[in-house]
This record gives sequence, C-alpha cells and structure tokens, in this order.
Amino acid sequence: MSETIFGLVSTYGLWVVAFSAFFSCLAVPIPTALVMLAAGAFAAAGDLVLWQVWLVAWLAALAGDNAGYQIGRRGGVPLVRWLGAKLRKEKLIAKGEDTVARYGGIGVFFSTWLVAPLGPWVNLISGAMGLPRLRFALWDTAGETIWVTGYVALGFAFGTQIDTVAQMVTDWAGLVAALAVAAGFGVALVVKLWKHVQPVKG
Repeated sequence: MSETIFGLVSTYGLWVVAFSAFFSCLAVPIPTALVMLAAGAFAAAGDLVLWQVWLVAWLAALAGDNAGYQIGRRGGVPLVRWLGAKLRKEKLIAKGEDTVARYGGIGVFFSTWLVAPLGPWVNLISGAMGLPRLRFALWDTAGETIWVTGYVALGFAFGTQIDTVAQMVTDWAGLVAALAVAAGFGVALVVKLWKHVQPVKG
C-alpha cells in the first residue's frame, strides 16, 4: 500500500494530496493519512514544498468537510440515514447523531482527528441536524488543523522511516478509536449516575 501511495504522490504531487483529503472527508475510503505522510516525506527530501503540502491538504480537507455539511443540510436526516443504510454504515450514523446531539461543535472537533472514521458522517449529520454553520466551521477548522499538521509533520520528520511510521500510525489510530469509544461510554455512565444521585428539588 505505502509503495503505491509513494508512487502516486511522486507522480502527481499536490494533486493527489488535494484529491485524497477532499474525498476522504466525504466518506470515500482513501488512505489520506498515508498520502499526507508520503507528501511530508517528499517535502523533507526537497521534492515538494512543505508549506504547500500543508496548505493544500488543509484547504482540501476543509472544503470536503464543508461540502459534506452542505449535502447534509440540503438532504436532511432522511438522506443521511438512506446513505447509511445503502453503505451499511448504520452504526456510524447512529454514533454520529449521538455525537452531534450531545456535544455539538466539540463533537465535530474531535471527529476530525481523534475519531477520524466518524468525521465524514458527523459532517453530514451536522448539516442535517441544523448545527449552526459558523459553529461547525470554527470547530472543524480547529480539528483539521491538528489532523493535517500531525500527519504532514510526521512524514516530514521521519521520511526515511516512512513504512515504520505508517504502521505505527495505523496501530495508534485503532488504539485511539478504541479508547475514544471507551471514554465516551465512561462519560455517559458518569452523567447518568450523577443525575440519579442529585437530590430532587421540591
């Protein structure tokens, strides 16, 4: 996989970075993390310019997220659920709806980088559920800044060991996703228990 990604980035440069960042934010299964790692490595070697790699990835990711938000806003909840059923992503849709309903903009922020597989669905759901556009844009921008900077910087810093870094990132992403789910259940449990122990005001 990494050799194919390297070949594409070597041949098409920033176009591959832009394409992958944009469409992965629309739930197209593209290994954008590996693309950004590769682009960062090529920047370290002098074949690409670091600030251009970062800016293109960042702008494309923001454009993809906001396109998803707009699609959700136009199509509403029925469209989102239809897509979820069509693509067999009902669990992600349910998790995304719960995330937006409970946490709003903060949920958008964490979905862009901490629980990235959820991100494209949160974009759609945010639009469908009427999360204010400015709130979505601000939290999304903050999250994508972390996501893009992290992967491009890793590629730039460890370009000569990109295969090792790619494997570490894959394993780390799975660990973080599992921890995030566990933390979510823990927070929900604490909130529920807290409500039960509060004295009833009369």
